[in-house]
Amino acid sequence: MKAFQNYRVIDTTHVLAGPFAAFQLATMGAEVIKVEDPNDPDQARSQGPDRAMNGIGMGTAFLGQGANKASVAIDLKTPQGKEAMLRLIDTADVFIENYRPGAFEALGLGYDDLRRRNPGLIYCSLSAFGSTGPRRELRGYDNIIQAFSGFMAMTGDDPDKPFKCGAPIMDYAAGTTTAYAISAALLQRARNGGSGNFVDVSMLDVAMMFATSHVASYFWTDKVPAPKGNTYPFATIGMYHASDVPMMVSASNLKQQARLWRLLGREDMVKQDNNQRLDAHAEESAALSAAFRTRPAADWEEFLQAEGVPCARIRTLAETLTDPQVQARPVLHRFDGAAGTADGMTTTLAGFRMQQGGPSLERPPQRLGAQTGQMLTELGYREDEIAQLRKAGIIAD
Repeated sequence: MKAFQNYRVIDTTHVLAGPFAAFQLATMGAEVIKVEDPNDPDQARSQGPDRAMNGIGMGTAFLGQGANKASVAIDLKTPQGKEAMLRLIDTADVFIENYRPGAFEALGLGYDDLRRRNPGLIYCSLSAFGSTGPRRELRGYDNIIQAFSGFMAMTGDDPDKPFKCGAPIMDYAAGTTTAYAISAALLQRARNGGSGNFVDVSMLDVAMMFATSHVASYFWTDKVPAPKGNTYPFATIGMYHASDVPMMVSASNLKQQARLWRLLGREDMVKQDNNQRLDAHAEESAALSAAFRTRPAADWEEFLQAEGVPCARIRTLAETLTDPQVQARPVLHRFDGAAGTADGMTTTLAGFRMQQGGPSLERPPQRLGAQTGQMLTELGYREDEIAQLRKAGIIAD
């Protein structure tokens, strides 16, 4: 049995962070019902490199985290739509939203409203800056949080040219944290007699957590971390150019650096303590640069890894996805003939596996409102009532 089997999660989130959190719960057995506005669906549905797929609301930004979810389309700004949502929430264990603070309270769907109907509900709000504090009203996406949090200022080699990470790491970090927080809240509920809880996740808070070592260093030294780029305290850690392409070497500790220098035939460069390594950074860097340019990166990776020195040729995403290590692990999942395409689609599953009850995907991402009628029927609506809601544009199915 999977960890979240028999738990119902109402996912009213959009874009990346919130849907990714619900997606993770879905891979572990939760029944996730994604609720969208039929007149203004999740913008991720129209985002991706394939314009035809964007046009039918199945863009790759949505496909990447839409599997294992049912799709219900209800206009919550109408009395009838709100009533349908309330009936659905009565059956739920978890409710997740990631709109600006106060938006769902204005609809009468805030935590205090819903816990009166469903005292055991885990209500999770995910936002850019959190539900409290002087900046709670500010909007933000991954790139805004990367800029605001100091991450961009710490990335790259030039303080005047900050870099944003290529992948939306703040979105996925926040989504992962949200899934963890909900898991903790469900465990707590099981131990405290079934009482629900309010979970408040801030993307900025998550960014601070993911910069823990830098935060600790700042408070210890009172110095702002400089952009690191490929510069590390020790020369035996960093990016070097092989004879063909760049590679990353990480002979981090004293044993590894000694091993590296001996493999390179440079016993004279072996250091006995880290202070010696710090003082010799320039000399070591020059020696390593010259040595590594003598062979291709793939050769260095194979040779050094075999001898216990971490090394990796810098790969493109395409190279990594076809690497036998990735292919051997359960991180990728393919749906054949899914998502309205002849060839199907591939998405990620999870970054872990379990001997029993581990993550899996059974249902491909659904078109907007695919399960609306089925869900309303389950909630007690008659066919004529569903037809009236459909005619009024309050639902889509």
